[in-house]
Amino acid sequence: MAVKWTGGHSSSVLCLTVSAEGLVVSGAERGELALWDGGGSPAGQLRLPGEEDVTSVVFSARRPSTLYTSHGETISVLDVRALQEPLERFHVNEEEINCLSLNDTDSFLAAADDSGAIKVVDLESKKAIRSLRHSNICSSVAFRPQRPQSLVSCGLDMQVMLWNLQKARPLWTTNLQECGLEDDSPQSAGQFFNPPLAHSLSVASCGNVFGCGAQDGKVRIFRVTGVKFERELEFQGHSLGVSQVLFMPEAYWLLSGGNDGKVLLWDVGSEVGKQQKSPAKSLQRRKAQAPASGRKNGKLNKVSSGEQAGVVPKLTIEHGEKVNWLSCAEIKGSRRVLVADQSSSVSVYPLPGL
Repeated sequence: MAVKWTGGHSSSVLCLTVSAEGLVVSGAERGELALWDGGGSPAGQLRLPGEEDVTSVVFSARRPSTLYTSHGETISVLDVRALQEPLERFHVNEEEINCLSLNDTDSFLAAADDSGAIKVVDLESKKAIRSLRHSNICSSVAFRPQRPQSLVSCGLDMQVMLWNLQKARPLWTTNLQECGLEDDSPQSAGQFFNPPLAHSLSVASCGNVFGCGAQDGKVRIFRVTGVKFERELEFQGHSLGVSQVLFMPEAYWLLSGGNDGKVLLWDVGSEVGKQQKSPAKSLQRRKAQAPASGRKNGKLNKVSSGEQAGVVPKLTIEHGEKVNWLSCAEIKGSRRVLVADQSSSVSVYPLPGL
């Protein structure tokens, strides 16, 4: 059962983050920010100027009290020790920001927005030094751990891209609709009606493996090798779009949250390990071994990609509401998953055995 953290917001919670010191911050509609103590009580609250929805919050890795927030087209820098007027503001995006990512040296901040742009701010000079671009809304961007100039992004153009800040063009691009599917396969026919618009990205702590959640209900796992990446796994546990994916600090444990109201915990470590030698060949082998899909009464009976790849959820949380954001935190000595949804509260679930 979930513990509900209430009293911090009056409208839908849209995003969450946890600092290195275990502080939890949530952002909500109408400019609301809340800081929570370990017991789930609000320890600070603020309504940002302009009262635009707070769409992303991220703590500095090196200065745990410094918080970056996006609201509308603005990025505000706050000190959570005294939640009041922003210390600084950046206005480099032209449309609403969907996601912020800070590299682990605290030198660059990336902001992905509705125009498809990713604006990269040099935090020393306080200027935008790069404008990277998708052809549709850019929904998620993430710097790779231990690689301060490398980042991945995804968007509603169904593109997943790998970037290096020294170049304005992507090093590598994959279209999820074309990725590994035959033109006449049942899955590609299904994707025509439910295209894999990419909603969320998360990079594992190793920096070389990342996951992407999409509108077709699937999670795809990629491995970066040099200046490109290849798909290693594809599995499905959600009946509707995957709105959030989150790699946990433990190598290759992944949380996914969906529009179907489920939160799933996956262990992709053994499968990722298998694919290290030849991801492309492994994918072909799995496709060859997979049972053929059949047709009954004119309806398509698809074998889920998860069954093909041998990946099944280790834990299923029936949250019941569309998931807006996922985070995890160490609270009172045990790992918990924090869920933001359409309500004004934050739900907290234990993660047994972790």
